Amino acid sequence: MGVGQSDWVVAAADQVIAEAKRRGGAPLVCASGVSPSGPIHLGNLRELLVPHFVADELRRRGLECRHLLSWDDYDRLRKIPAGVPESWAEHIGRPLTAVPDPCGQHENWAEHFKAPLRAALAALGVEVDEISQTQMYTSGAYREQIVHAMRQRQRQRIDAVLGRYRTKKAAGAELEQDDEEAASAAGSDYYPYRPYCEVCGRDSTTVVAFDDESTRMDYRCECGHQGGFALSEEDGGKLVWKVDWPMRWKFEGVTFEAGGVDHSSPGSSFAVGSQLVREVFDGQPPSYLGYAFVGISGMAKMSSSKGGVVTPADLLAVLEPPMLRWLYVRRQPRQAITVAMGQEIQRTYDEWDALGQKLAAGTASEAEAAAQTRAVGPAAGPLPTTPRPLPFRLLAAAADVAAGDPVQTLRILRDATVEEPLANLEEARPRLDRAQAWTETLPAEERTQVRTEPDAERLEALEPVQREALKLLLDGLEEHWSLPGLTALVYGVPKLQAGLPLDAPATPELKVAQRELFVLLYELLVGRDTGPRLPTLLLALGPERLRSLLSLA
Repeated sequence: MGVGQSDWVVAAADQVIAEAKRRGGAPLVCASGVSPSGPIHLGNLRELLVPHFVADELRRRGLECRHLLSWDDYDRLRKIPAGVPESWAEHIGRPLTAVPDPCGQHENWAEHFKAPLRAALAALGVEVDEISQTQMYTSGAYREQIVHAMRQRQRQRIDAVLGRYRTKKAAGAELEQDDEEAASAAGSDYYPYRPYCEVCGRDSTTVVAFDDESTRMDYRCECGHQGGFALSEEDGGKLVWKVDWPMRWKFEGVTFEAGGVDHSSPGSSFAVGSQLVREVFDGQPPSYLGYAFVGISGMAKMSSSKGGVVTPADLLAVLEPPMLRWLYVRRQPRQAITVAMGQEIQRTYDEWDALGQKLAAGTASEAEAAAQTRAVGPAAGPLPTTPRPLPFRLLAAAADVAAGDPVQTLRILRDATVEEPLANLEEARPRLDRAQAWTETLPAEERTQVRTEPDAERLEALEPVQREALKLLLDGLEEHWSLPGLTALVYGVPKLQAGLPLDAPATPELKVAQRELFVLLYELLVGRDTGPRLPTLLLALGPERLRSLLSLA
């Protein structure tokens, strides 16, 4: 589907409406699918947010639209994520809902990993109708579809459809699914169903026979057990992935779904499923958008099974919910997203605040305005915001220097807002809390450690021009005690030394002198040559402490 560069959400919603009309006015159903096999990371979040924004656009138009979240919790446990005891390896091959929670806090493995995503979705204003595939399969909801697929395994065509794609090179992430399907074949017979063993509970099984009339299926398991049951009467397994997905499209009436690039390439699940839903289940594939990976700077592609991933909860600890929504909606789905958790977080806040200023000034583009509208909240209403959204850099510096002390933090922030003093810290929350949390994630060498005593030796060794610069700075504190004032002062001291006014343009020579002064101040205040923005640092320390650290006794 061709999505324009201006507003991909509008274009996608138009396609969904067109798809529903092609089906004779079918209900609008957007779908997401997540396997709670391990920590649900920022890449998985795109699986949810792309359909969310499309469903939300449809609701903004006054249309009814369901957004389904299908939990693939009846999938087998494939790997043990980092940090989980090796003893859990005995559960590999069992349904995720049949594996104990490694922390003992939830009903099972799947619920352990669902819980934090549910909390994140609530914070993001994402409303979904949850469907547990364990519940659907074990309740018999899919019995008719399973029997139908087994009867069609050769007679019509499931194997024939799959055969068209077996010679095509599938994406790497698809190969495991292909292996799963191949393992369900016995000799030349293909069976699109994998039972869980009634004895060991694993899916290390091979179907050896199926009777179309009685629907009895027989299997053998690697554990040595041989068993079977009538698929029309009992439950104990699931369709293989490439058949399961299109079956659910028809069963749920899905009109829109998104999928990662590994599901979108030639020969992949979506291509195969599109044929199967038509030829086997007498349905139609949904309108579809492929999306690119979400990465973290400095990390390879995220994998839940390998551990070490960044989750939505991790990012929500340092970003306000509208900003996280904005990171996803402002990019075309096929554009990769790279999230930076380090110092770049400050730049993300700067960009978000700059967008707000452009909107207020009427200079934002239509695409920017649309992205901001979707970011601040869903059709149901905006998400909670910070009453006084002070610059994140200021909040982070205040939280860092004050080491979390609320009295000192409030003092710093009041000094920074002298024209309209901050009444209390609640006015700066939740952004202040995000800044505090972010500073705590920084490595020790990036935290601000203010000297407790002046560096007497360094002060004694100062050259006359350096002494003069410090005196001019200290003498100007009272007159310039505000964030804009201190900014003008620290940049202006070299100008004053050159006999120029504070607002004189900076020449190349003056820029060199400014950098030298900045390094000197950092060394005298925090013991290294870099740190938080100097005006903010000066404001955070206060006049008395500055004089104690920058003056000779």
